[in-house]
Amino acid sequence: MPRAAHPHVPSQVSAEGKTRHEVARLLLEQGPMTAVVVAEQLGISPTAVRRHLDALLADGEAETRDAPRRGPRGRGRPAKLFLLTEPGRARFGHAYDDLAVSAIRFLAEHAGEDAVRTFAERRIEKLVGPHRSAITGSSDPAARAEALATALTREGYAASTRQVGAPAPGQNVGAQLCQHHCPVAHVAAEFPQLCEAETEAFAQLLGTHVQRLATIARGDSACTTHVPVPAGNNPAHPEPGSTVPPGRTARIPNGGKPA
Repeated sequence: MPRAAHPHVPSQVSAEGKTRHEVARLLLEQGPMTAVVVAEQLGISPTAVRRHLDALLADGEAETRDAPRRGPRGRGRPAKLFLLTEPGRARFGHAYDDLAVSAIRFLAEHAGEDAVRTFAERRIEKLVGPHRSAITGSSDPAARAEALATALTREGYAASTRQVGAPAPGQNVGAQLCQHHCPVAHVAAEFPQLCEAETEAFAQLLGTHVQRLATIARGDSACTTHVPVPAGNNPAHPEPGSTVPPGRTARIPNGGKPA
């Protein structure tokens, strides 16, 4: 008997996309299964099912394995069973964010805010630590910011930089470091210690005071950090790990718009 279409497929998805979503959902709920069984369950042609399965395979959302043989070995290749991969399962959502928030709440309740802070610091160190030598290879904060953007992009943050402001006597120019994606935004919305630890780590790596202008966790379109660079590229900046005098703030020539 054909399986009824699932009611939770987004309405804006095309008919082709809805069918592919139903194929994937069937594999999620009942797989591994053959293309013939998928076609029977959905009440569509095997040719159409194979087209959608091929697309899922090409996108890395599905994989195949040989179906176990029953009875004497016959001629021809064994039937293929289709099943979803982890990326394929991801299209149906995860509760990882909720789990992370619950875990950090538990940590805060039972070990205190200092434990949350330590967790945030260790997390960002694990993220950027492997890229430290590449980032600190230059004494120029702007060059370091570019290297940091490259490192963050490799870690899934889709980061970029751009210069802002125009050099003038006695004024600072700067760079903006923009992270266009934040994998932990939902968690950071409740625990700003993640953003605070990240900002401090950036300052240490770049060797200069930095100013966080916007964050995805607060509802902005990007996490934007201003990195001041003195006109003339004066390298007189503290080394990573040193203390920056309190009260230093950077003039933001473009109003802090994301790069």
